[in-house]
Amino acid sequence: MPSPTNNLVQRIIVAAIAIPLVVVIIWVGGWALAVTLAILGVLGAHEVYDFGRRQGIEPLERTGWLAAAAIPLLAFWAKGPAFYLGAIWLMVALVIAMVRRGPMGRPLTSVSITLFGCVYASGMLAFLIAIRHGGDALTRPAAYVFLTLFPLVITWICDTAAMAVGTAVGGPKLAPVLSPKKTYAGAIGGTLGGVITALALGKFVLNRQGWNFSAEQLLLFGLAISIVGQIGDVAESLFKREAGLKDSSGLIPGHGGVLDRLDSLYFVIPAAAGLYRMFGVI
Repeated sequence: MPSPTNNLVQRIIVAAIAIPLVVVIIWVGGWALAVTLAILGVLGAHEVYDFGRRQGIEPLERTGWLAAAAIPLLAFWAKGPAFYLGAIWLMVALVIAMVRRGPMGRPLTSVSITLFGCVYASGMLAFLIAIRHGGDALTRPAAYVFLTLFPLVITWICDTAAMAVGTAVGGPKLAPVLSPKKTYAGAIGGTLGGVITALALGKFVLNRQGWNFSAEQLLLFGLAISIVGQIGDVAESLFKREAGLKDSSGLIPGHGGVLDRLDSLYFVIPAAAGLYRMFGVI
């Protein structure tokens, strides 16, 4: 088992590489963003299917991988027709379950985890495309890059603030069974950090890029993103505890698996897209 010091060094190295890479990919957008999300979707779905196998559930893995890869690509390319293609995929999955599983092969659980894996690990991330390429992104690319990064930065600051305050203050546990290290103090600290970040970046960065977010909108955005991000973190822990795992995989040094690294964002990105839509900016 790696020491806490080595683990911290690994986390810092990965973050130093990943954060600039994320910024570049979002800046480029288009197929680069869609392909990146497709790869993350396949890796995340693979981890979900591993959870299922540990409990005796055999997903239609290759069928799920195909859907996980296709969702972000179709979100960028096909848009509306993607709903029809999704229906066709579900029918194909049911046919495969009939042929390969039969009534004794737990077809309901097999199809259910196959569908859940690709929608959770890939579909939730695909909302990032709706943000990056929404509205008039073609004529104002920089403004939409900042709009896309905004919820990600809030989430990163919220996570950091929650860890710092939780470690310093301690106190009652937030979810002792699912996530023993999380405390109420940390959750409050993370939320405050996220709200302050939203108010500051919204006023001094986003609004200088041509957006006109009010203080009330920024407050609501920061509060919502901070809360749903922390819920997403605990929700992913629910799956790991059921499967008897500490990390979803060992893919990313110091961070665990794709699900571990993106757990908050599975909730944050769709929430951000919904709020932006409500505000009329995408």
